[in-house]
Amino acid sequence: MKLIYLTFLSSLQTTSSSNPNLITKSLARSNLFHQIHRHCSSSTRFFSSPSSPDNAMDGASPPIHVVSTVASPFDENPASAIDAGSSLRKPLSLWPGMYHSPVTNALWEARSSIFERLLDESRNGPPQSQLLTKTPSQSRTSIVYGFSSDYILREQYRDPWNEVRIGKLLEDLDALAGTISVKHCSDDDSTTRPLLLVTASVDKMVLKRPIQVDTDVKISGAVTWVGRSSIEIRMEVTQPQEDGLVDPVVLTANFTFVARDSKTAKSAPVNRLLPETEQEKLLYQEGEARDKLRKERREEQKKAFERGWHSLHGEVDRLKSLLAEGRVFCDLPALADRDSILMRDTSLENSLICQPQQRNLHGRIFGGFLMHLAFELAFSTAYAFVGQKPCFLEVDHVDFLKPVDVGDFLRLKSCVLYTQLEDPAQPLINIEVVAHVTRPELRTSEVSNTFYFTFTVNSDALKNGLRIRNVVPATEEEARRVLERMEAEKIFA
Repeated sequence: MKLIYLTFLSSLQTTSSSNPNLITKSLARSNLFHQIHRHCSSSTRFFSSPSSPDNAMDGASPPIHVVSTVASPFDENPASAIDAGSSLRKPLSLWPGMYHSPVTNALWEARSSIFERLLDESRNGPPQSQLLTKTPSQSRTSIVYGFSSDYILREQYRDPWNEVRIGKLLEDLDALAGTISVKHCSDDDSTTRPLLLVTASVDKMVLKRPIQVDTDVKISGAVTWVGRSSIEIRMEVTQPQEDGLVDPVVLTANFTFVARDSKTAKSAPVNRLLPETEQEKLLYQEGEARDKLRKERREEQKKAFERGWHSLHGEVDRLKSLLAEGRVFCDLPALADRDSILMRDTSLENSLICQPQQRNLHGRIFGGFLMHLAFELAFSTAYAFVGQKPCFLEVDHVDFLKPVDVGDFLRLKSCVLYTQLEDPAQPLINIEVVAHVTRPELRTSEVSNTFYFTFTVNSDALKNGLRIRNVVPATEEEARRVLERMEAEKIFA
């Protein structure tokens, strides 16, 4: 799924409390740019309802506020407020839809106040002529969820086990990463046409422990590496513990965006990055290494296509080994290993027509929504496979191959790709989810996204005798997918 971010992060202060419907069309370009530039600095946003929990059920729906500050990554000095609830009062033409989380809506609402600027002559202006050099701190942005004090917000993110819904959190991470990429790529000239920023992939989103829904949570992110036209953004979710002894970082992720010229759609250069601290320099080096590995992998895949997959990887023996038990299942089912199961017997599927409420500001289906759908299908697949509530560990890799449009017929197919049972204390369940965009009128079906999730099970369930079955492929194509995924995990480990 491609996300297109054409504009810069902006405040909603142009909509005054006396007239929240007003979006000033006659604002001079210089003043408008001043506001855009002012909000392209480090910022922290606080999400909480102004009402107390005692008033949460009185029938009113108080707005959720986002407070923006110019501060260090961990300093929080509220300055000006963005009203996340004000989207209900905006003109319909500026709505991205009300389907998404309040954090995602507030981020988009902040940009929608200058949405009309995208329709004027600046879209046809010249490209950025001179690249700027920016530091990670200039793109760093944080969001704080006031779960401890805000009953309404807490209920929006609660899952049945009193933890944060990971699917909704994925929406927010994706929306915030897009905002951060826009901050880094913005220039100091409002007459130049904006870049298209396309989400390319998400790598190694690791959950270190469950995120509780009754304690405040903070998401922070910044650009940590740039190439010629690609940007890597490091995201962190923190939730402090009462004892203060446990690392507050509960989730990390790396988002990769690529830049395109908004008029020609060709690759476009992005602003340079100057890491300042030792930690920023280390993250830059790690991003450089990941980019090198990605290029090497693409080159290997190209050679594999030219010379034949088996000759490149030398995996004929492993392929035969993987297929051996599957063939027993197919040809001699009475003799098959009862501790194993065919991959195809673990599959689930979900289909839907993509609706306007699920789009982003630019009319295509929001990538965070697709990740939300994929996660919940993967969770259900693991749940049905294990017979117990699974514990989410990682989003190993997400490829955004083709955009998904409103009205598309989307089919998501999942399966347990393989299990890793070497560690009896933490067996791993690897789930693959593939999103297909199908067009019945044209009799076509294309892969839009691929997702790889890793789950485990609660240690108490293992102590009570729960056993995880081995998953085996029945066809060479299934075996090839397993081996390719295993190789990819080695590369990005």
